[in-house]
Amino acid sequence: MNNTDAQYSLKVVKYFVVAAVIWAVAGMTIGAILAAQLYWPALNFDSEYFQFGRLRPLHTSGVIYGFVGNMLMGASLYIVQRSCQCGLFNKSLAWMVFWGWQLILWLALITLPLGYTTSKEYAELEWPIDILIALVWVLYAVLFFGTIAKRKVQHIFVANWFFAAFIIVIALIFVINNLEIPVTLTKSYSIYAGANDAIVQWWWGHNAVGFMLTAGVIGMNYYFIPKAADRPIYSYRLSIINFWGLIGFYTWAGTHHLLYSSVPVWVQNIGMIMSLILWLPSWAGAFNIGMTLLQNKPKLKSDYILMFFFSAVIYYCLATFEGPLLAIRWFNMLAHNTEWVIGHVHSGALGWVALSGIATFYYFIPKLWGKEKLWSTRLLKWHFWMAHIGIAFYAISLWVAGIGEGYMWLAQHENGELKYSFIEVLDFKAPWLLLRFIGGSIFVAGMLLMVTNLYKTIRTPNPLLEKEAA
Repeated sequence: MNNTDAQYSLKVVKYFVVAAVIWAVAGMTIGAILAAQLYWPALNFDSEYFQFGRLRPLHTSGVIYGFVGNMLMGASLYIVQRSCQCGLFNKSLAWMVFWGWQLILWLALITLPLGYTTSKEYAELEWPIDILIALVWVLYAVLFFGTIAKRKVQHIFVANWFFAAFIIVIALIFVINNLEIPVTLTKSYSIYAGANDAIVQWWWGHNAVGFMLTAGVIGMNYYFIPKAADRPIYSYRLSIINFWGLIGFYTWAGTHHLLYSSVPVWVQNIGMIMSLILWLPSWAGAFNIGMTLLQNKPKLKSDYILMFFFSAVIYYCLATFEGPLLAIRWFNMLAHNTEWVIGHVHSGALGWVALSGIATFYYFIPKLWGKEKLWSTRLLKWHFWMAHIGIAFYAISLWVAGIGEGYMWLAQHENGELKYSFIEVLDFKAPWLLLRFIGGSIFVAGMLLMVTNLYKTIRTPNPLLEKEAA
């Protein structure tokens, strides 16, 4: 750390980043266990606490709130200090946010396996924890926007625009979706009912993906990718178009989850149309980030950290093409309630979000701890290929399983009777579910290589610093 870093609060950033790495491995490991249970149901061990229904929300919460939440909080607090050229608004507040967020995650780790859940997608935690989430999020917002307010430069860097949107939108839709009537300390009921509840839930569910897993990660990438590539953002104007396009259209797209439901058709149509429009700003952002990397082709060809970033952009293109495709009624009729949707989600979650996070960890953590280079470039290369093999096995197997499953559900005899039974569909999917487990396990094994590499990097003495100390 050089002298100019003295004004910045880096210790709390380190804690967030370490927590993000721990939750990434834990959340993904639980995901691999769930994939194994789907192929070998006996791995539930006849335990009410270790079965799919209890562990699945723990997996999603661990990955979304543990891995991504900690990563974005740490990255945003680092980036807002650097880009605003000032320290945090309040250091004590930063530690309150960190420990408050970890308390929430531990409460989730305890309550979800015990079966205390609202049963709402990505919003399973019960009302006392929801209140704690809202309070910690407000403190985080005060900390972030307070730092922006005391900035020493007039300009607000584009990454902070994305972080600001992610903070505001998540707060708004989280509170609205989780308005509920408490019955006991561990049970509550939503104030909404029927179709209204579904609309509000998918306003939240889709935009939790849109703003935590998309806008926040884009903001992080707009800072770290130019740094890693040693090139400026390809087009700053395009980054602003990317921002306003996502803000303008993403929040309307959630009802594409409710096609062929009792929700009014015009509401379904809005979700479908907005999903198609999202192609433009999504690919504009992907093009901008990709071209930023391609400005330094020699480094891109040899630097596996940049390759991780570039791969993430490719998967972002794929996910943002596939998502609007699945929002079209005909495709939705085929894909809904099949493994195809799971393949789509994880090609985005593993390909876009996880690869972005992995690249950020490899680039950011050595610099944060004052190390000149990674402990092992060989382990980095191994991780790169293991991650890609894992995603390929995972996504392709579920695409094949899902498309086949969709056609089997739709197949009918001439008298209108279904051709295939539930068991026949399961038999068809079984080998593909095994491949999904293998792919997920390979990906998790790659994460363990990353942890080893980064731990060794941090623990390796820096000869330059030792010489100065002597």
